[in-house]
Amino acid sequence: MLKGSLVALITPFRNGAVDETAFQDFVAWQLEEGTHGLVPCGTTGESPTLEESEHRRLIALCVEVAAGKVPVVAGTGSNSTEHTIALTRQAKAAGADAALIVCPYYNKPTQEGLYQHFKAVHDAVDLPIVIYNIPGRASVDMTNATMARLAKLPNIIGVKDATNDLSRPLKMRVEIGADFCLLSGEDATAVAYLAQGGQGCISVTANVAPRLCADLHEAWQRGDIATVRRLNERLCPLHEALFAETSPAPVKYAVSLLGRASAELRQPLWPILPQTREKVEQAMRAAGILN
Repeated sequence: MLKGSLVALITPFRNGAVDETAFQDFVAWQLEEGTHGLVPCGTTGESPTLEESEHRRLIALCVEVAAGKVPVVAGTGSNSTEHTIALTRQAKAAGADAALIVCPYYNKPTQEGLYQHFKAVHDAVDLPIVIYNIPGRASVDMTNATMARLAKLPNIIGVKDATNDLSRPLKMRVEIGADFCLLSGEDATAVAYLAQGGQGCISVTANVAPRLCADLHEAWQRGDIATVRRLNERLCPLHEALFAETSPAPVKYAVSLLGRASAELRQPLWPILPQTREKVEQAMRAAGILN
């Protein structure tokens, strides 16, 4: 069962190319800081702009550093079923423990289309699958009924839920059962998601505050609500600042302030505005992660 703080890893670039050394150093730092799981090649990793060879290489580099210490859940989704199958096969060959597959974006499939898409990947590749439901980016929302139907397939193990609908985890827990892994995809409401039956969060904020995010989830797991509340309040301004513009632009700037990677993005993303940079810096100082 996936649980705790899983980081939606950024992809460091330098002069237009993937900075492999910076990426592996960043993954090693995440492990040192107590992160419970690694998610390369997701939206935060700018997956739509990655070449297939880069995608495959990044997963292999992540698996190499993880060395079995924590699970690697590789982003392999696209808006093409055949391409998703190909990326998922590559992730399995690279040694990933599971695949994070987004609902097909732009195409806007029906609920039956969503079911058949995920079933096709499930049947083609023997790898655990986490559904990524993010209507704000995909323009399609998988219903709980469709998810419950998919959960009957043995390798559909859970969901990254970025709907920000806090009634959903409770309803999914009731409809699907305790074996289905519920992971929040929204940092700012992750604690509320846990209270409604979730087990963890695939986090953007963990890129810059991995220790605080890990400590929060560990406090939750041992029932230390006072510590959870204290850490959640400390992280709140950071959650907000990191989404002041389109992610991952703010979080890559934040990581650059820590000296762990450049803030470089691939177009069509663009560097954040000066006022957003100030907001990010202030939030990092308030959280105690930037002097």
